[in-house]
Amino acid sequence: MDSADPPEFRTEISLADAEATEDLAISLAPKLQAGDVLLIEGPIGAGKSHFCRSVIQNRLAALGRAEDVPSPTYTLVQVYDLEGLEIWHADLYRLTSPDDVFELGLNDAFDHAVCLVEWPDRLGAAAPEGALTLHLMPGLDPDSRTAILSAHNARWASVISGLAACGNGPT
Repeated sequence: MDSADPPEFRTEISLADAEATEDLAISLAPKLQAGDVLLIEGPIGAGKSHFCRSVIQNRLAALGRAEDVPSPTYTLVQVYDLEGLEIWHADLYRLTSPDDVFELGLNDAFDHAVCLVEWPDRLGAAAPEGALTLHLMPGLDPDSRTAILSAHNARWASVISGLAACGNGPT
């Protein structure tokens, strides 16, 4: 590591089932604020949309609201207005060029909204440096997952260490 490289904050969490993935999302949801970007990586079926849906539904429930939270696979972006805070849920799987990010308005949303971005590799150089990355991988059991949270921005250090206790079960 070069002395100019920022330190990496990282934890690996074992998630026994979909409920544990939801618990992780519920633990993270209230910690997210305007300008936070969460880059969610993992293969198809790893639980990316389930995680995002859980974050959004938790934030809605905190305001006494319930809404259907569909995957934005075809719309690419769904925006939720939470009384002064927007959550942008983007599924970039179908993007063919990083330039499409600008057409969607994501580059502006990175500054003022909470952004949950599935398939962040499609962002290319437009991926925000201060983002928190969540990598979800299937575990050994059919329902289990491994979650790896990492960031190079000190803003995430206490968040990552606080989430480290969320895991349960084998991966």
